[in-house]
Amino acid sequence: MLDMARVSMKGQVTIPIAIRKSLGIKEGDKVVFAHKGDNIVLLNSNRLAFEEFRRDMAGEAERVGWASEHDAVDYCKEIRRELWEGQHENNA
Repeated sequence: MLDMARVSMKGQVTIPIAIRKSLGIKEGDKVVFAHKGDNIVLLNSNRLAFEEFRRDMAGEAERVGWASEHDAVDYCKEIRRELWEGQHENNA
């Protein structure tokens, strides 16, 4: 996919809509410019952060014995319950 944009006097460009859609970029999102050889690549910073998180967490579910997404959801529910009880134990 090739699209072109003009650079303004302030160095600003409008990202073409087809590119924004393919990268999932919406108003207010942050983007990352990365060097790849002699080229500059535009990345959605949210997707980049999620991919880095996913790589960092690889193997952790197996390490703690989770077999499915449900295990992770149940764990989050338990943590929320504990936090709620901790914040409200004096009100009981």
